[in-house]
Amino acid sequence: MKEELINKAYELAKERYAELGVDTEKVLEQMQNFHLSLHCWQADDVAGFENQGGELTGGIQSTGNYPGKARNIEELRADIVKAKSLIPGTHRLNLHEIYGDFQGAVVDRDEVEPKHFASWIEWGKENNMKLDFNSTSFSHPKSGNLSLSNPDEGIRNFWIEHTKRCRAVAEEMGKAQGDPCIMNLWVHDGSKDMTVNKLLYRELLKDSLDQIFATKYDNMKDCIESKVFGIGLESYTVGSSDFYTSYASKNNKMITLDTGHFHPTESVADKVSAMLLFVPELMLHVSRPVRWDSDHVTIMDDPTLDLFSEIVRADALDRVHYGLDYFDGSINRIGAYVVGSRAAQKCMLRALLEPIATLRKYEAEGKGFERLALLEEAKALPWNAVYDEFCLRNNVPVGQDFIADVQDYEKNVTIKRA
Repeated sequence: MKEELINKAYELAKERYAELGVDTEKVLEQMQNFHLSLHCWQADDVAGFENQGGELTGGIQSTGNYPGKARNIEELRADIVKAKSLIPGTHRLNLHEIYGDFQGAVVDRDEVEPKHFASWIEWGKENNMKLDFNSTSFSHPKSGNLSLSNPDEGIRNFWIEHTKRCRAVAEEMGKAQGDPCIMNLWVHDGSKDMTVNKLLYRELLKDSLDQIFATKYDNMKDCIESKVFGIGLESYTVGSSDFYTSYASKNNKMITLDTGHFHPTESVADKVSAMLLFVPELMLHVSRPVRWDSDHVTIMDDPTLDLFSEIVRADALDRVHYGLDYFDGSINRIGAYVVGSRAAQKCMLRALLEPIATLRKYEAEGKGFERLALLEEAKALPWNAVYDEFCLRNNVPVGQDFIADVQDYEKNVTIKRA
């Protein structure tokens, strides 16, 4: 009965959108090709398997102590598989280096090798999840306030070697999966208080990046990520937006736009069309900043809707990659995966359903009233019926039905870890 109601609602929505020249069947095909890169660190509050129980450092912070977080690689993988089963479509997995399969061995970060991720590569194939990757500069005895921009040559070389090895890991991942692995480079480097050596640290960071990127690979793509500030590093960030935008433009690198890494009044959506004129591709890290880079669970809010709308309006679907980056330890972690992922999908769906051809026609003809009126009316169109159909066709729970699945998993699996 419920399936029949979903199909009926979809057929009505299909007719409504057709009146505006929008083909919902084409949109559903596009949604099947919209792949999120799920972040492995949501399942365990960015702990990883290298230094379990250690302090999270490097200007980031996970809050909350909801029971049942993943404690080892088996539990983490099980949680990701469960979350994946409740999210329509096929998706990728984004790994940080500290999530390697180290088999209990002590492997320092400048010693990491592709073999430490061989089991992840096989797991990805078995679960139809291609892999992305990140170097990890935080939560290490040599992290401090400066890593790739550290004037101490020994420490800086340690992190250069670490990042070079991470690129080699990403290359092997991409080769094995027959699709480029996107490797993100973000370092927390900065200063708690005022510094008089801004240029020095940026010169060192530039030199480190030049060394790291000297080796060219065919099966991985590099992206570089800026930040406004980190906790404990409020006054100065070496890898600012200006720095990385300039570096990426000059060196033809992909830029990562983390929605929590800009000033509260900045529009991340506005950066899409500006940056795509000068860099080959963009990577998104979608989260929800609340007053600061607090990494709250992604929801269908105005900034996220604007961001995905701008990507569609810029005809940039094939030049943007979509990752999630939040770690909320205050609520059920698998539930957080599902809520954030489905919210991002809904934002993309609404963007794809926009009657863009008519809107562009109005704009070209100088019909400002008509453009504004249609933009407003589009907000009330039955996009949710299209998303329900998308879920139904992918054999995942429709609407709020996934809540019961998450609760059952908590009762039978995660609560027993407490």
